[in-house]
Amino acid sequence: MTRRMLLVFLGAAAVCLAPWIVYLAHTLPDRYDTGRWRTAWVGFDIALLCCFAGAAWLGLRRRRAAVPLLAATAALLCCDAWFDVVLDWTSSDRWTSVALAAGAEVPTAVLLLLAARRLLADRLPDRPLTVRDIEIYHDPSARRILAALPSTVDNLAGETGLPASEIATTLRVLAADGYAREGRDGRWSALPQSVLEPRLEEIAEPHRTRMAQYLDAKYERELKLLAWAAEHRGEFGPWGKASRAAARLTEADLRAFEAEYRELLAQYCQLRRHPAPGVREVAVRFYAFPPPALD
Repeated sequence: MTRRMLLVFLGAAAVCLAPWIVYLAHTLPDRYDTGRWRTAWVGFDIALLCCFAGAAWLGLRRRRAAVPLLAATAALLCCDAWFDVVLDWTSSDRWTSVALAAGAEVPTAVLLLLAARRLLADRLPDRPLTVRDIEIYHDPSARRILAALPSTVDNLAGETGLPASEIATTLRVLAADGYAREGRDGRWSALPQSVLEPRLEEIAEPHRTRMAQYLDAKYERELKLLAWAAEHRGEFGPWGKASRAAARLTEADLRAFEAEYRELLAQYCQLRRHPAPGVREVAVRFYAFPPPALD
C-alpha cells in the first residue's frame, strides 16, 4: 500500500466513523447484561501481559520491532484505564479505578510512548564528511584521546601522556563536533559516527583538492587492510566473517538496501559502546558498485 493510498484509507475511515459514533450515542442503552464478562477481561489482561513480555524481549535484543509493540501496549493500557473508570463509575470501586488509571495505567502508557519515540530517534544521524572531520582525523592528540575513551580527564592524562589542560580543551572541541560526550559521572565517551562520503563536486572549491587527497589515501588504506585480512583470514576463527553477492537492483532498490544496512549497523554500533569482557572491536565494511564488464 502506497503512502497516498494509506492516507486516503485513514481519512475515509475517520469520516465514516463519525456518523457511526453519533448513531451509537443515540441507540445504545445505558445498561447491558452480557455473558463471558470474566473471559473478556482475563483475555484482555493476557494480551496486555504478552505485549509487556514481547516488548521487554525485543528491547533486550535492541530490535526496532519493539517500537510498534510499545505503542500497542500503551494503547491497551489507555483502553484498560478508560473502561475501568467508565464501567466502575456508578459502583463503589469508582475512585479505586480512577486512582489506578491516573497513578499507574496512563503514566505507564506515556512512558512507553516516550520510550518508543526514543527508539525511533536513537539512530546514528547520517551526515557528509567535512574538512573539519579530516582535521580531527589528522590530529594525533584527538585520535589518541578518542581511542582511550571512555575515561575521565585525569585517567586520560595518565593513559595518553598528554597534559590535562590539553585533554580538557580537546574534549570540548570533540564534544562541539559531536565526537565525544561527558557523562554525569565525569567520564567521557566517544560517540559513534555515520559519515557519508561526499561527491567532490559538492565540496567548496578551496577544499576540493584536500578532500580528494584524503579520500584517495583512505581507499589506499582500505585496500591494504583488505589485503591484510585476506592474508590472515585463517587466524580470525569465529571473529572473521565474509560475504559477497551479486544482485540485479534498481537505483531505488540499492538506496533501500543501503538504508536497511545503515539501520542495522547503527543498532549494533550502539549495542556496546564500552569495552567489556568477551567484546572485541570488529571492522565492518560495505561496498556496492557495478562490476567491470567481462570480455
